[in-house]
Amino acid sequence: MTKILVCDDEKEIVDAIEIYLEQEGFTVIKAYDGEEALEKLRANTDIQLAIIDIMMPKLDGIHTCMKIRESNSIPVIFLTAKSEDSDKILGLNIGADDYVTKPFNPLELVARVKSNVRRYTKLGSAPENDDGVIKQGGLVINDENKEVTVDGESVKLTPIEYNILLLLTKNAGRVYSIDQIYENIWGEEPLGADNTVAVHVRHIREKIEINPKEPKYLKVVWGVGYKVEKQ
Repeated sequence: MTKILVCDDEKEIVDAIEIYLEQEGFTVIKAYDGEEALEKLRANTDIQLAIIDIMMPKLDGIHTCMKIRESNSIPVIFLTAKSEDSDKILGLNIGADDYVTKPFNPLELVARVKSNVRRYTKLGSAPENDDGVIKQGGLVINDENKEVTVDGESVKLTPIEYNILLLLTKNAGRVYSIDQIYENIWGEEPLGADNTVAVHVRHIREKIEINPKEPKYLKVVWGVGYKVEKQ
């Protein structure tokens, strides 16, 4: 059975969502604040989607999502109040996949859950085939041959540029901070990493984007880091 994490500080909402999801064959893991949600994710590594309220005690939904995105690419659906428009935008920018506004139609929520789970299980966290080929839209990386093409055109990258793009593309949709990129690629403590990473990212964009100022693939999430957009 597909496991869904539902986190809201209002127990009645969690229980109501549980009833509708279980009717559709999902297993529900319940939490009532952001810290508990993260604990449940660590304890249940097979959870395939999280429904998270934005306004919660201890750790709000925005920061919970940011923590999830540090190591996990499962879909995240935010529950928001109509007055939280800025939080919706921020949530999507830091890695949430969708949002549903309270009071919500349970059938709409179930439909969104099914859609996001279907997309996640189809694409996986790293869409790589048996030949070591990773694809995101027109961006294709053949890790066997260390070749990169965009819309069929070969792209020449330095080893560092290649490794940064490979890391982000294999984990498309996940936001990596500058420090995380530096630690993964250079294997060192990220002291003064900002300019180093930013320069390499700029060079990658110049090579793979039609318009580097309006990138299709390699995007910045302001105040958080970089990601390759899922295509």
